[in-house]
Amino acid sequence: MIIATMIGMTVPPSDWVPENVDLKRPNAARVYDYYLGGAHNFEVDRAFAKQIINLVPEVGAAARLNRRFLHRAVRFLASQGVSQFLDIGSGIPTVGHVHEIAKAINPASRVVYVDSEPVAVAHSELLLHDVPNADVLAADLRDPDRILGSEQVRRLIDFTQPVAVLMVSVLHFVPDGEELTTALRRYIETLAPGSAVVISHATPEEDPERLGRAAQLYQSSSTPFITRSHEQIGAFLVGLDLVEPGLVWTPLWLPDSDDNVEHPEQARFYAAVARKP
Repeated sequence: MIIATMIGMTVPPSDWVPENVDLKRPNAARVYDYYLGGAHNFEVDRAFAKQIINLVPEVGAAARLNRRFLHRAVRFLASQGVSQFLDIGSGIPTVGHVHEIAKAINPASRVVYVDSEPVAVAHSELLLHDVPNADVLAADLRDPDRILGSEQVRRLIDFTQPVAVLMVSVLHFVPDGEELTTALRRYIETLAPGSAVVISHATPEEDPERLGRAAQLYQSSSTPFITRSHEQIGAFLVGLDLVEPGLVWTPLWLPDSDDNVEHPEQARFYAAVARKP
């Protein structure tokens, strides 16, 4: 079993692994943690991740580029005066947490993390111990009533003021259907003008054969992967105003000076920030 190191403490697995964790099937949040070089994953996740890496060797770099996009998007919005962040599908905590980035620009920033994966929630609870104006909620993106009506959100988020809803690397694990459409509509309708929606989404475009095979492998996990095109991903943001440069490969969205954008399609993720008019 692995040892989890959080907030400067070494915590035995029995103290942080929730009882309802499925150890028989890989989970996307824990696999993604492995891609990023994290330690909060299990042998079943590592074995699955290695299958994906053998098929798509650039997947680790793509995950890191996706994380860098999240950092840039939060910095951008915080610099534009947004001080409230609702991070849905936040995943397992890793370097560069949203509250750290936002608070570096505005110490009064408030953040609620939301995830349905028990390990992600358990580690977030450890991380946020004694962190002011930040909390975590166990919930599914498709349950906006639970999320928006939760004590954590009601206490920290004021929807009469601009809010950034982050859905980074999560929508491709949510099947098409009325549940997803209704949830997205509800989040957007709840937001005040000037709010933002931030998304990133993996895509098979530019390499449909390999990425399609990777998606097939994910069908055996507890979090199947949904392949979508640029047009389908863009449809999630209809009615919002895309921030330039629009819906692009992650390293092309307001890149830092040291970002390598020679082959942006190898990022495998499209990303965008959109504002509510």
